[in-house]
Order: sequence, then C-alpha cells, then structure tokens
Amino acid sequence: MDKMWSGRFSVGASNLLDQFNASIMFDRKLYREDIEGSLAHAAMLTKQGILTTEELRQITDGLNQIMKEIEAGEFEWNIHDEDIHMGIEKRLTALIGDAGKKLHTARSRNDQVAVDFRRYVLRKNLEIADAVKLLMQEMLVVALKHTETLIPGMTHLQHAQPINFGFHLGAYLSMFKRDIERLQSSYERNNISPLGCAALAGTPHNIDREMSAELLGFDSVSVNCLDTVSDRDFALEILFNISTLMMHISRLSEELVMWSSYEFGFIELSDEYSTGSSIMPQKKNPDVPELLRGKTGRVYGSLMGLLTVMKGLPLAYNKDTQEDKEGVFDAVETAEISLEILKEAIKTMQIKAENMQHACKVGHLSATDLADYLVEKCGIAFREAHFITGKAVAKSEELNIDLSDLDLKYLKEIDARINEDVLEYLVLENSMNARTSEGGTASSKTKEQLEYFKTFLEGK
Repeated sequence: MDKMWSGRFSVGASNLLDQFNASIMFDRKLYREDIEGSLAHAAMLTKQGILTTEELRQITDGLNQIMKEIEAGEFEWNIHDEDIHMGIEKRLTALIGDAGKKLHTARSRNDQVAVDFRRYVLRKNLEIADAVKLLMQEMLVVALKHTETLIPGMTHLQHAQPINFGFHLGAYLSMFKRDIERLQSSYERNNISPLGCAALAGTPHNIDREMSAELLGFDSVSVNCLDTVSDRDFALEILFNISTLMMHISRLSEELVMWSSYEFGFIELSDEYSTGSSIMPQKKNPDVPELLRGKTGRVYGSLMGLLTVMKGLPLAYNKDTQEDKEGVFDAVETAEISLEILKEAIKTMQIKAENMQHACKVGHLSATDLADYLVEKCGIAFREAHFITGKAVAKSEELNIDLSDLDLKYLKEIDARINEDVLEYLVLENSMNARTSEGGTASSKTKEQLEYFKTFLEGK
C-alpha cells in the first residue's frame, strides 16, 4: 500500500496491474520538464502564501538534487511508482519530508502531465525545425552549384522537359520550408499553459496561473480546464508535421535510390552512407534512403495510433491518454536521426552531371518547344502544332535519334512553314532557359528561387 493515492483502498495493487498500468519506464524522458514544472509551481504557491519561503527552499534544493541524480544515472526508477510524477514526488518526500507532500497542492497529475508533455512537444517542434534548416542549407549548397546542369524533368516518371538540377532540388527546398512553417505554427498555437487546471475543473486555491505560465515560458494560460487536461491536439500536430516531413524525405529518398542505380547513374552515394551485400561483392546498396522510406511508414503508424486513441474519449482525462507518449517519442527520434543522416548523405554524394546531360537526349524533351515555335513563329493553332510535333517525334523515333538532333530537312518535309530558326528552339539548354516565368526552371529564375530560400534560412 505504498501508492500516493492508496488511502481509499484496502488491498494493494497487483504486480500485474503495476506492469500494465505504469508509464514510468518511458515517461521518465520528461524528467526535466516535470522538475521545471514543479519548481515553477512551488514558486507560485510561495508567492500566493500557500507555501512558506523555507518550504520553497527545501523543495527547490530537493528537486535540484533529484535532477542531478537522474542526469548522473543514480536515480532509482521503480515501476511501483507508476509514473514520472509520482517517482519524483516520492523521492522528494524522502529527501525533505513533509514539505515534499505540500508540492502537489492545487494541481493534479492531469495538468502536470499536460504541462510536461506539452513543453516537450513544443521544444521538439523548434528543434526539428532547426534540423530541417540544416538539411536545407546542405541542399542549397548543392543546388547553387547546379543551376545550369541539365536533368530530365519528368511527369508519370517519363521524360517531359529539360530542367536544371538546382531547380529540381529547389522543389524539395519548397517542401522543407513548408515543414518548418508548420512546426513553427504549431509551436505558436500550442504555447499555452495547462498548469492550474488541476484534475479538470480548476482549483479553489488562490493560485496565479499567469505567473507559473510565465516562469515556464508559455505565452498564456489555457481558457477551459475541462478541455485542457484532455487535449492532445499538440501531440497530434507534431505527429502530423513529422509525418508530412517524412513523406517529403521519402519522396527525395526514392529519387536518390533511382538516381544512384546504374539505369540512371545521376549520383553516387558516399561509401560512408552505403552498404554492401552479404553474397554479392560488387553491390553498393543505397540503404540510407531505403531506410528513410521505410521509417516514414513507422511515423504514419504513430499518427494513426494516437488519432485512434483519442477518437472516442469522453471528457475529461482518461487513462487511454497514457498511450500518447511512446508514439511521439519514437516519431521525434526517427525524425531527428533521419534529418541528420539525410543531410550527411546529401553533403557527401557525388553528382554525375554528364550522365544527367546524356539522359536529356532521351525522350524528346524539346517537343513542347517545337510546338511553341509553330504557334509563335508560324501562327499555327496549338492543336495543329501539337499534331505536327507528334509527327516530328515519330520521325525522330524512326531515325533512332532525339528530336533535338533532328535535321532541318526532315522538319521541313513534315511542314514547309518551319524555318531554320527552329533549331535554336530545339537546343536543350535553350529550352530550359526559355522558361522564365515566375517559378520557372530557367537558370536565372532558379538562382532567384535559391536566393529566396537562402534569405529564408538567414531569417531575413
């Protein structure tokens, strides 16, 4: 009968219940948030005359000692203590006596865990956003070197139009910028304090919620305590944000896998971030991007798991909510290592520009340019121009050459209105650089886009 709440019970909890019910073996990750929350709560209680100055000193000294014990690996984690809150409170009471028992005045484990977990999630929103920025910086370095390096732009995984490699990486920079903005928005929206909501209805004690919120770095206090103690939207948001981030990482990883194959040969991943085969000595496997693709599904599982936990819960707090943390912890750790290793893989990979250029000679990438020429220079309606261009592509196929290499005589045989100036339209570099509309792939526009991302990363 050593539970803090055991006064109402005549029989102690079974060992099986302790194993099933306890969260201390994973929620101990929140020890710093829990101790900082208790320090702020104690300071507020003292200011309100609920604790004495001497009791505050004892509580502060005791909590600081516990922090040192945990960080030194000397703290004894006991499954019978149920959770991080009870474990720390029990140790505090053992250290300082009755003053430790007063710390829980005007709060519940419901608002306590809401504070701890919310602060952890808020911190991780910003830390992951910073890690995405570091990845973007490495990608930006590569992109700036390749604003004139041609690569086939694709739709349906078929060669479509010539673009430059910097422009292609710029598409992923756009995705990662949105990821950062989502993480930052979640931080701002959820930076409100649950402390003082107690179990669900607030407290009759004369507390100062604004003071404890300010001490803990919150922007404000929550409005409705019934909602606050059971709210896990902030956890769902970070899981969604990480899931979307990992989806973007997975899309890039898929291209890294393809690009590193012999069929593409656009890049070569560093030996540091590749593996071999146990049976085929010639193999160099892109395990890093493959694992990144796989870990995306793992994060999705965490999001769906918490959505399912929350979907049928009545107000207010329910024990089901204990299932909120492990998925978030795992998703956060997955995102952190994924961003770090992808950054290093990008930084150390070799770009094979000549193979990218060669690939642009496959698939008649300047076909749209021929159609545009027929419209602009010959006054032909686009639908007819589309048909004429199709015949030119068919002739190129017959000759087993790319449209950009098709001789003028064949073009004039297809349509006599075509003149020699058409050849400039078919040059792949000219095709790429002709796309000067905002957001286009022309080298000049790509450089503007990359400058935009550079400014964003510099916080200007």
